Amino acid sequence: MAKSMKVLFIEEPIDDHQNREFGNLIVVNDNLHVLQLNVSDIASIADIISSYVSHKNIPIGWFYSASFCPLLDYFEFDTIVYDCMDELSLFKGAPEQLINQEKYLMANADIIFTGGKSLYESKKQFNNNVYCFPSSVDEPHFAKALNGISLPDDISPLPSPVVGYYGVIDERIDLELLRKTAEQLPDVSFVMIGPLAKIHESELPKAANIHYLGMKSYDELPHYLKAFDIAMMPFALNDATKFISPTKTLEYMAARKPIISTRIIDVVRDYDHCVSLIENTEEFTNSIAFLCDDTDLTGMENDYVMILEKTSWDTTAREMESIIKLFAK
Repeated sequence: MAKSMKVLFIEEPIDDHQNREFGNLIVVNDNLHVLQLNVSDIASIADIISSYVSHKNIPIGWFYSASFCPLLDYFEFDTIVYDCMDELSLFKGAPEQLINQEKYLMANADIIFTGGKSLYESKKQFNNNVYCFPSSVDEPHFAKALNGISLPDDISPLPSPVVGYYGVIDERIDLELLRKTAEQLPDVSFVMIGPLAKIHESELPKAANIHYLGMKSYDELPHYLKAFDIAMMPFALNDATKFISPTKTLEYMAARKPIISTRIIDVVRDYDHCVSLIENTEEFTNSIAFLCDDTDLTGMENDYVMILEKTSWDTTAREMESIIKLFAK
């Protein structure tokens, strides 16, 4: 978007009591500025944002999070966009305030974009101008895993095969499925990369062949992806996953990794022809054995190429901009 318009990206508040600075403005380039604010909550942003933004009338207000709703009262946006990536109402411990903020945002938004088909079907009930834009992928970035890049020290010593996942580790992960499958396949290394959220470390299954490597940066991910023999998406089928459309599916494809996933609705609808879909421990273990057994994956890789040819962030941005222009006031 910043190739064609000026963008101010306001991050979630930092709330660092040790830092006396109220904010940090990062100038990425002439068109893209990132504002990091040191305040206790989002509602407090309005109190100090005037120090960084000289006028209140802004052509487009783009909301990724409904929690930024207080800024609707501060700015005068010509067009309001809600880019919805999650069904907040079904998340574990979602506060009632956030649910109400999303309802308010959907009622005031001129346009709603959704990150998947299931989300689209959910949100189109609340607004007449809802458009589905499934996540795309920075293919060259994740395709680095196909090249001679180095393997990180914390994954390179693990015995093959390595079955890996990266992403947030929270109530969306079927931890019992992971535990039982690792128990059935003691010679397989199961790798979980990412931060914990809304679950405690004590809830994680522990085994000699399950490895939790913590959170890694975006730049590091291709290096870890290179070490995966199989990429997995062991999501639980619950309220929190009912509307998800995992971005990592395309990232795994860009690295040409065979993928095993539970039957997430959007994954089944779009990728059942090239992703191994499983429902239980037996199917998970059988899929791992099949993919590790010198299976010819040429057809799978050809399917990946065809899927990736049809998606790009540039195409998504252009199509979004054309919709925004239709509703510009």
